[in-house]
Amino acid sequence: MKTVEIYTTPYCPYCIAAKRLLDRKGVAYAETDVSRDQGLRETMVKRAGGLRTVPQIFIGGQHVGGSDELHALDHKGRLDPLLAG
Repeated sequence: MKTVEIYTTPYCPYCIAAKRLLDRKGVAYAETDVSRDQGLRETMVKRAGGLRTVPQIFIGGQHVGGSDELHALDHKGRLDPLLAG
């Protein structure tokens, strides 16, 4: 399974929804809280092509977007193959 990274902030409903989806699928992920560290947030923005909202999700180093995009991939049946690599 590919490495999953998710940039979040506490109490963000979209972050929670994305993590719940990954949890339901049994996917381990590395979570980075960007709420208190401007350097981490800048890293996220750079990796995400300028996007500043959370969550920002990466699978196998590839940016897939936020919670809406993650859920859309799942609904289209494209998330599991992407995770499997």
